[in-house]
Amino acid sequence: MERIAVFPGSFDPITKGHETIITRAIPLFDKIIVAIGVNAEKPGFFPVEKRLQWLKDVFAKHPSVEVDSYTGLTVEYCKQKNAGFILRGLRTSADFEFERSIGQVNKKMYPSIETIFLLTTPEHTALTSSIVRDIIRHNGDITPFVPEEVKF
Repeated sequence: MERIAVFPGSFDPITKGHETIITRAIPLFDKIIVAIGVNAEKPGFFPVEKRLQWLKDVFAKHPSVEVDSYTGLTVEYCKQKNAGFILRGLRTSADFEFERSIGQVNKKMYPSIETIFLLTTPEHTALTSSIVRDIIRHNGDITPFVPEEVKF
């Protein structure tokens, strides 16, 4: 059976932290689907199409990484994609507590799904998309925090 993982997120925008989690996970799975969860009640800072293109550009040299978007429950999307794993990155213990709760509910709803946590590298622990958006709002330089493919 093919080992397929879904790495869900808003990626608004993708950060170097996201990039390193996905790159480090490539050897663990046959396929990783980096999937933008679209929430109609929470419009993103950047349009979904732009975020999808950034993701495609960042992972263009990695044939086992697929980029997609979805609406609804992540576990339902995983079922549609025959994914047995949800990949998540952890920066802090607060992330762990939040992700653990979601992982346990997902397991209850879809018993064959496993949530896999990878720790963020130390240099990316403080990095979030929210911080990057704040830098953008104040005309700061985001180049140290996002992959080089992220351009506006």
